[in-house]
Amino acid sequence: MAKVILNKQRRKRLEEGHPWIYQNEVATIIGSYEPGDIVEVYNHQKLLLGKGYINPKSQMIVRLLTYHDEEINEQFFIEKIRKAWQHRQRFIPEARSCRAIYGEADFLPGLVVDKYEDVLVVQIVSLGIEVRKDWILKGLLEVFDPKAIYLRNDVYVRELEGLEQGKGFWWGESPTEIEIEENGVKYIVDIEGGQKTGFFFDQRENRAAIKPLISPDATVLDCFTHTGSFMLNAYLYGAKHVTAVDISEHAINTARRNAELNDFNENIDFVVANAFDYLREAVRDGKKWDVVIIDPPAFAKSRNAVEKAYHGYKDVNLSGLKLVKEGGYFVTASCSYHVHPDMFIQMVQDAAFDAQKILRKIHWSGAGVDHPRLLGADEGDYLKYAIYEVTSRK
Repeated sequence: MAKVILNKQRRKRLEEGHPWIYQNEVATIIGSYEPGDIVEVYNHQKLLLGKGYINPKSQMIVRLLTYHDEEINEQFFIEKIRKAWQHRQRFIPEARSCRAIYGEADFLPGLVVDKYEDVLVVQIVSLGIEVRKDWILKGLLEVFDPKAIYLRNDVYVRELEGLEQGKGFWWGESPTEIEIEENGVKYIVDIEGGQKTGFFFDQRENRAAIKPLISPDATVLDCFTHTGSFMLNAYLYGAKHVTAVDISEHAINTARRNAELNDFNENIDFVVANAFDYLREAVRDGKKWDVVIIDPPAFAKSRNAVEKAYHGYKDVNLSGLKLVKEGGYFVTASCSYHVHPDMFIQMVQDAAFDAQKILRKIHWSGAGVDHPRLLGADEGDYLKYAIYEVTSRK
């Protein structure tokens, strides 16, 4: 087994719990290896730090699997899969659909598995997992006993690992539209053509958190509604009227289908529109809602995009705040990792200042318990979610 020796000057990220080793952190590699092989990782004093798989084509040359001197074989992966599922069974025992494996945070870097009832959707983004697909498949079958497994390997990041993109059934067969239930709301999930792997499980607890905001006479605006998850929860909790806005006609049609699936057939307006434009026009028209929800897609997918993203987030939050009735509630989120929590809070504060509003924080959180975070890996701290009570300054 080849030995990867790390630089003395590197930041001690591995010791802090981060599983990635970058090319510039490596001093030398002793022994021969093939891309995807398991290697031992040592510090400059030749102290073993762990084992992981190597890919010289990737900027992250090694992804750590274990901090211990243990054999990495088929049973190793099966047990990792089993422990990941046990975590979900402990913290969300009622969930039949959730994120079942979350890559690095479940000590399986490069592997994401979402469970939709008895169908698994798998995304593999690292060479080390790709070359051990047979072991992964055996583990998934043994632990979950699924009806079918669908691969969503249609992501560009695979090319950075020297892998091809693609999608399709890996094992078994099922419809590509699956009905799931979360927080008492039913959804149609498109595992073949939906965003990411089909559904955004990371907002499970955050969707439930709006329940105290909803009264029988509450009106709710849900911008960037996607397939309607927040607005459906608002309706379930008793909102008088809900408006759902998204630029995608396909998303709005899916939101409408989801409403019909739940027999939510009255007092919902579905609007296909650019949320930026819709919000500005609503402000000009003097419209108001009791609860305004702003949950946009990631505006900053790199460090270089942060400044532009900041202005984009401030724009929609400023308009959103102006649309909240006096004493109402503003729900806002960002899934851009590069917009860090302190920056997000400052953006909201700047928007509130310009809108002449005083905000009282009611709730703050990130991703749900099926998206655990390694404390030493900041990349897992990507989702910011906040609820504020809104009153006027003037």
